[in-house]
Amino acid sequence: MAALILYPFAVGLPMVSITKFGHEHESSILAGIGTLFGRGHIFIGLIVLVCALVIPVLKLSGLLVLCVGGLGLGRRHRAMTYRLVEWTGRWGMLDVLLVAILVAVLKLGDLVEVSAGPAAMAFGLCVLLSLLAAASFDPHRIWETGV
Repeated sequence: MAALILYPFAVGLPMVSITKFGHEHESSILAGIGTLFGRGHIFIGLIVLVCALVIPVLKLSGLLVLCVGGLGLGRRHRAMTYRLVEWTGRWGMLDVLLVAILVAVLKLGDLVEVSAGPAAMAFGLCVLLSLLAAASFDPHRIWETGV
């Protein structure tokens, strides 16, 4: 639940600050997705949208549902939710890789300076909390009766 509370800050606050020739520009994940779509980079925008917004929210929501007892879901649906959480966990670091590639592409010697914004801390905490929640979840609880 803590990761879901932090997540709007992670995607809404500035993630990176780019200074080029003395001009500073800050961008959040949401603004970056909007810019990609606005400039016609639909495919890349969709990748960032899915990897940075859809998959993490699905994973965190699925874990929350499973941790509170499945919210009336049958065993089969709880098992499918757990498989979804496991599958999304494999893609959990792809958005971090996207940011690393962005920084590597933009870093042109002394011409461009890239620094982390306040969302980087919130995003890092979301990733850490997500990993801890997934690691501490006992999948055997899915099959318990009354859960």
